[in-house]
Amino acid sequence: MKNIDNPSEKIIIALDGMDKNNVFNLLENIPEIIWVKVGLELFVSEGPDVLSILRDKGKKIFLDLKFHDIPTTVARACFAASQTGAEFISLHTCAGMKALKMANEAAQEGASKVNLTPPKLLGITILTSWTKESFANDLLIDQSIDQRVKHLAEIALNSGLGGCVCSPREVRFLREIYPESFDLITPGIRTIGSDINDQSRVSDASEALKMGASKLVIGRAITQSEDPAYMFKSFCNKIIN
Repeated sequence: MKNIDNPSEKIIIALDGMDKNNVFNLLENIPEIIWVKVGLELFVSEGPDVLSILRDKGKKIFLDLKFHDIPTTVARACFAASQTGAEFISLHTCAGMKALKMANEAAQEGASKVNLTPPKLLGITILTSWTKESFANDLLIDQSIDQRVKHLAEIALNSGLGGCVCSPREVRFLREIYPESFDLITPGIRTIGSDINDQSRVSDASEALKMGASKLVIGRAITQSEDPAYMFKSFCNKIIN
């Protein structure tokens, strides 16, 4: 792992399970936060205005709405999302190459229309909640999770996306394939021995970065702790030590 001058740049705080007031309090208490992830919960409850507020506070945004629909709908959604100023936007890679290519082109056009830097689109591979057993039993997929993630990451790259989202378990072999310019964003980060909640394929922060993760998505381990500022600092220390 390379020397990291600013570990805060490596951490994306997931604002799941929070309302606008919770978010403002968190950002006030931890001004060092650079990146935030706005997912379905916050976006649906507070609306797109929350993105403008976060931008006004100088935060970088991962808009994690995981678009998955027919190509035209996904492209139009990305066209609109690209005008929010979000740096990252997620969509499901299994929407297919046609949808991903159209979405990437639409995001470039949308951002250009309002004079913003185009966002990086990130392809969701396999959600961290899936286990080997549920993957096979619920979806009747014969491939291993590793095989499917590898295939979906290749689709993301060939469609022109800027990276993908994968669990810490798949980061090592993906980074052996893809250069650092292809972002590998990794949720499922926990402290050793902590409750993994509804996620299955998880890892420690420093381990994930050593394996090649570009950035770590960390939510409840910080936001629902008794002392979020202390936990944020603790994760930053893990990154540089």
